[in-house]
Amino acid sequence: MRLRAATVEDAAAIAGIYAPYVTESVVSFETTPPDASEMRARIDGGGDLYPWIVAIGPEGKVAGYAYAAAFRPRAAYRYAVETSVYVERAAQRRGLGRKLYEALLQRLEAQGYAQAIASISLPNDASVRLHEALGFAVAGVYRQVGYKMGGWHDVGLWQRALAPATDPPAEPKRLSEIA
Repeated sequence: MRLRAATVEDAAAIAGIYAPYVTESVVSFETTPPDASEMRARIDGGGDLYPWIVAIGPEGKVAGYAYAAAFRPRAAYRYAVETSVYVERAAQRRGLGRKLYEALLQRLEAQGYAQAIASISLPNDASVRLHEALGFAVAGVYRQVGYKMGGWHDVGLWQRALAPATDPPAEPKRLSEIA
């Protein structure tokens, strides 16, 4: 597998990987899978601050992706990011999610972000194991905040420091500054 920065040309493949997580599980709280156009907007919306990474399989197809997004819209949160990773079913349980996440975390560290936050719908033992193996720790649980597939679901928050807290913190670097 080869990792590289995602481009808007990867949007259809990313949408295809993500769709089953939306339609067949409670891993995502979206109820309608975003199409390629919406994924293109999300990738583009990351701009030069929030990385998207794809894994390209031997056949040249996107097999998984990881990305970071703003944690919250208010300015004081700009030092934290929310992170996610998704892998196509055929490539699951082979370490690809970990490779994608490690690459994403390295980029975020180089950019100088302070904290990474992951939201995990519960139960999801595989995702919890992955995050904890990468240094995330439980930060809390929102109880019964999502209703999907006929039931209420909790969301756990996992948090990982990316850089030491400084006072004042440096502004996160743009991806173009660390390339």
